[in-house]
Amino acid sequence: MLDAWGDANMAAVVGLFGGVLLGLAARLGRFCTLGAIEDVLYGGNDSRLRIWIAAIGFAIIGSFGLMATDLFDPAASFYVGQTWSPVASIAGGLLFGYGMALAGNCGFTALARLGGGDLRSFVIVVVMGLAAFATLSGPLAWIRVYLFPTPETAATPNGIAHLIGTATGISIPLIGTIIGVAAVAFALSNRAFRTDRMNTFWSIVIALAVVSAWAGMSFINRTGFDDLAIVSHTFSVPIGETMLYGMTASGQSLSFGIGSVVGVWVGAFIGSLMKGHFRWEACEDPRELRRQIFGATMMGVGAVVAIGCSIGQGLSAFSILSFSAPVTFAAIFAGAALGLRQLIVGLSAA
Repeated sequence: MLDAWGDANMAAVVGLFGGVLLGLAARLGRFCTLGAIEDVLYGGNDSRLRIWIAAIGFAIIGSFGLMATDLFDPAASFYVGQTWSPVASIAGGLLFGYGMALAGNCGFTALARLGGGDLRSFVIVVVMGLAAFATLSGPLAWIRVYLFPTPETAATPNGIAHLIGTATGISIPLIGTIIGVAAVAFALSNRAFRTDRMNTFWSIVIALAVVSAWAGMSFINRTGFDDLAIVSHTFSVPIGETMLYGMTASGQSLSFGIGSVVGVWVGAFIGSLMKGHFRWEACEDPRELRRQIFGATMMGVGAVVAIGCSIGQGLSAFSILSFSAPVTFAAIFAGAALGLRQLIVGLSAA
């Protein structure tokens, strides 16, 4: 099949499959980073955060299960295989989280809402994609490289399970599986969460999107001819990449990231039709639009600095227990909490 389709096209198919699953989870399972944070801080409800934790747990189990069967090596991913900068994770995470609060959703959720007809999210998607590319290889790139030097290949894998395994001699896949099981057990420890079986179902669906990416890209890397990088879902640079492909398709090739972005939109569109929620919406308040533009810009810059967004670091990197994942996700949470607090205080005072 690789001979007939080509490595890049097959990578796009792998991304499309997982993206559709994530899009469905967003529309039907209410999977949303900012929504989970807002529920915990101001709604007194941690159900959506527990979905996230359970999804991470299932994804860890699946990813390290692949590792145990020699179908995937986490060290081949840049999340674990490259040097880690804690400063970049914290700075990028804080900027991304704050921007997420201003914009009202992250890049992934913006794609999902766009699939439901929300044209306000179109602005967020476009601005975030442009900001990400400007920071990665555009006019802001030299500032980024000066402040946060480009990561190099790590001497030893930058993973929590790898560190514990090296120190104790215990099997790395076993360590990862134990941590994954612990995360799932914690999520299911809440009776209300456990009673609603759809919570567990969507957690597994989200995890499947990540694990299928690691498995699919590892297979293509192992058997293909183009030596494609082993990646999973993230929604910052791939959004800009998709925009670029839309304008210059004749000189570009498809990729996992493009398939993933399109997949989320397709999955969210299908999910919105299934729920009967599809409707066109536009921004009526210039102040809201201004806030969304600023927030999207911050997210695009922050995601590139942190080498991943709320999905890239908060899910994909977490699934292989990268050092950067918990630090970046904590920074995103803190930045979002600060942004939400300012917005709510401002609204209260108005």
